[in-house]
Amino acid sequence: MKRRSTRRRTHRQRAVWADPRAMRCAAAERAQLAKRSRRVHDQWAALQHACPDRGSRLRLSRLIHRLMSDDRGVRESAVAELELATLLIRSGFGIRFLPESQARTADLECRMGSERLFVEVTALVGTGRHLDLEATRRKSSDDPEDETIGQGLIERLVARVAQKAKQLADYTAPVVLALTVPPPDPTLRLGEQAVDLKRLVGTMTLLLLSLRHVTAVVIALWSVQGMPMTSGVRLSNVHLVERSVHQAAYPRIRLLVTNPAAAAPLDERQLAALKGLL
Repeated sequence: MKRRSTRRRTHRQRAVWADPRAMRCAAAERAQLAKRSRRVHDQWAALQHACPDRGSRLRLSRLIHRLMSDDRGVRESAVAELELATLLIRSGFGIRFLPESQARTADLECRMGSERLFVEVTALVGTGRHLDLEATRRKSSDDPEDETIGQGLIERLVARVAQKAKQLADYTAPVVLALTVPPPDPTLRLGEQAVDLKRLVGTMTLLLLSLRHVTAVVIALWSVQGMPMTSGVRLSNVHLVERSVHQAAYPRIRLLVTNPAAAAPLDERQLAALKGLL
């Protein structure tokens, strides 16, 4: 049985390397992973200098161990934390990594002048296959206004915000939840997926109205394409940046959804800085 398995694997490998297109795709994937690894290393090194306090150094050393984990969810969560911390510093915030505790506090304390806010970072993995099925259904659908497109992703994002909000209910300063949907596992060879952005921001805004202690949500979607917004109506609490598929070093979509009913709203400088990191 083992010999047959080895023969089948060898046959598949030969088939891949006999296909020039497959060879180019595999080479591109390796190059992309190498660039991402270098970027994450550079971010970690820069944060070591920018955050010299003992608590931040301890948290950064633990992030290194998480980056080497066999669990993809643990790795992607660590990557998301490093990337967002780097963006916050570039946007003008002074940051401090908060210690991990059983009380489940936020990940980052961010200061701008005398004002501060807290940020909780999380990554959603394991959505690739579900979204791929939705993309297949979309291709077979004749309705460009199909509201089910990307609904699975929207439900996961909303559920994660509701879950994370429970652990942050005791904060009196502004609280920002940052969610990342990272690139899919390259071994799955999944294409870019689609989501109805109008439905996403509308659903997220309705949820935030019931979570007054959550000030805003920042969402980064790496391999997700936004469906065209046919309606001219735009929500004033939503800020969105979309990039082309050729800008692979950045998420395709970044969103900032502020809570109109927030108990601790962002001030003008904080809002401008968060919009700038998009």
